[in-house]
Amino acid sequence: MKLSARNQLKGEVVSIEEGAVNAIVGIKIKGGEIITATISLASVRNLGLEIGKEAYAVIKATSVMVGIDE
Repeated sequence: MKLSARNQLKGEVVSIEEGAVNAIVGIKIKGGEIITATISLASVRNLGLEIGKEAYAVIKATSVMVGIDE
């Protein structure tokens, strides 16, 4: 896989919550953190995603929001 995005985090699929059109996929990365992404059900099927399968969280953003606890 060759992408322009620099933030490519390898991990393991730990959850797939299917909705009517999309799914929320959880990927556990090194250190134990879980990154979630909302993708189409078609993408889940096309990628053959399953719990326990290796996958990458690829992050490419034009902006980052910052928040604090009140």
